[in-house]
Amino acid sequence: MFKKLSAVLLAASFVAAPVFANDHGEHGDAAVAQAFIKEIQADQSGYAGMKGAAFFQELSKGQKPRATVVTCSDSRVHTNMLDKTPEGDLFMIRNIGNQAATALGSVQYGVNHLNSSLLLIIGHSKCGAIAAAAASDSDKAKLEAPIQKELQTIGKVTADIEGVKTNVNNQVAAAKKEFADKVKAGHLIIVGAVYDFANDMKQGPGKLNVINVNGETDAAKITAALSAKAAASEHAHH
Repeated sequence: MFKKLSAVLLAASFVAAPVFANDHGEHGDAAVAQAFIKEIQADQSGYAGMKGAAFFQELSKGQKPRATVVTCSDSRVHTNMLDKTPEGDLFMIRNIGNQAATALGSVQYGVNHLNSSLLLIIGHSKCGAIAAAAASDSDKAKLEAPIQKELQTIGKVTADIEGVKTNVNNQVAAAKKEFADKVKAGHLIIVGAVYDFANDMKQGPGKLNVINVNGETDAAKITAALSAKAAASEHAHH
């Protein structure tokens, strides 16, 4: 479909490159925007026609998303890598650095009011927000004040895949504290994962790697926990 024409968050260099960089020049382009909105309209029309009126009539009745998802605004991270049918299934919350703290009201709404059973926090490889959070104070000072404010809540990280993982684990820890009662009662599972399109974790390009379940980061225990919970859910369903 659309080749990246919009700015993406790229890893920052600590020497000469800006904290945030884009891949199509210094400025946006109105001609690009005009061409793209036509493409969006055409694609959306095709989507609506393919789904049909009955599909949208069902959607209009309300939502019961199984998962509330906190992920990054990065244009390389989208629902199509998570769910073939995300409509009504994923309550999506996106911001730079996949932070729960900067969108807590939205997270609370998904968990407390829409009653999602899963809170999924997804970081990703080559995250510009993580690189920016790890940058020097002088580099951060070049950014707009609201961006600096959002980066502050990420905390101390390194500008690599380990920093991405650290941030995911920190977000899970904060969410577990926020929703401790629901986790304890078995009403909510909080999962931290990394969408690794760069294969930095050497588990395969494009794989979603689960690294944390309710605060547990040991791989073997994560596998056991997810298997046990899936079996319990299947038993309850039957």
